[in-house]
Amino acid sequence: MSAFAIRPARGGDEETIRALLYELAEYEKLTDKFTITREIVARDYLSAQPLIQCEIAFEGETPIGIATWYFTYNSFAAKRGIYLEDLFVQPAVRGRGYGKALLAHLAARAREHGADRLDWAVLTWNASAIKFYETLGAKSVSDWHIYRLAGDALTKMSAP
Repeated sequence: MSAFAIRPARGGDEETIRALLYELAEYEKLTDKFTITREIVARDYLSAQPLIQCEIAFEGETPIGIATWYFTYNSFAAKRGIYLEDLFVQPAVRGRGYGKALLAHLAARAREHGADRLDWAVLTWNASAIKFYETLGAKSVSDWHIYRLAGDALTKMSAP
C-alpha cells in the first residue's frame, strides 16, 4: 500500500474535487442534481474567502477521497462547530481506514479552532455508512428534524 496523506485543497485541484464529488453523486444516486463545474470549484472552494473548505485524501499520488466542510456556530453554547457536507472514499480503497482518517483529521481541525462538535447528515438508506459512523461513537440526533425551504416554496417565501 502506498503512503496515505490528507491535505487541504489548493489551486490546481479543481478537476480532482469535481471528479470526486461526481463519484459521490453517483454513489448517492444524485447525479441529476450535480451542476458543479471547475469554475464553481475555483470560486466556492478555492477563492480568497471560500464558501466551503475541502480536504483531499491521497494514496500515494492518487486522490482517493474527499471531505468538504464549513464552520457553524452554536449561539447558546457560544462555540463553533464543523458541518461535514461531503465525505467520500472511493469504493476500491474502502476498508483501509481512510474514511476514519478523514473524520479524525476534521475532528482535529475542529479542536484546533475551538469547535465542540462535528455534525453531518447521512441518507437513510445508507446502512453501511450509518454502521461505520456508529462504530466511531457518532450518535443520531433524534430530537431535531431537518427542514428545507427550496424551489417554488423558497421563491414564494422570498416574494415581497
